[in-house]
Amino acid sequence: MHISEGVLSGPVLISGAALAFAGTAIGLKKIDYDKIAHAGVLAAAFFVASLIHVPVGPSSVHLILNGIVGLILGWGAFPAILVALTLQGVLFQFGGITTLGVNTLIMALPAVFCYFLFSRMSGKKPSIALVSSFACGFLSVLLSALIAGFALMFTEEDFFEVAAFFLFY
Repeated sequence: MHISEGVLSGPVLISGAALAFAGTAIGLKKIDYDKIAHAGVLAAAFFVASLIHVPVGPSSVHLILNGIVGLILGWGAFPAILVALTLQGVLFQFGGITTLGVNTLIMALPAVFCYFLFSRMSGKKPSIALVSSFACGFLSVLLSALIAGFALMFTEEDFFEVAAFFLFY
């Protein structure tokens, strides 16, 4: 769900960058010193998993892992995902540098939301943990698609069809 360079309008890019900066600042302030190694490993897993593309119809899909990143790191998902997306943009031209703020917001905001929604379920019975883990993964992908769709819709009204495609494909 990376939005490429040159697609979004200036106000959407600036708003996305400001919100991503705020989320990253909160994440850096709230992350525990003991969780820094977890953040590095999860950022690396997010980076590598996003590079493995599976062809599906005329397009391709890949693992996102933002639900598990958010579930483990909470607000620390913002800096971890920012680092992974920066490396993807610089090394492989996935997304881009100007869209880095919006793409970070698309991936990290649902991760933090899922943290607040599902983090209390991790210590429960295995059946409850399994269902909540599935729901966390599903919801994080759905919310990412919604945020990407909104970013496209706020850029131009003609992107409504593309936004609907993001959500239902």
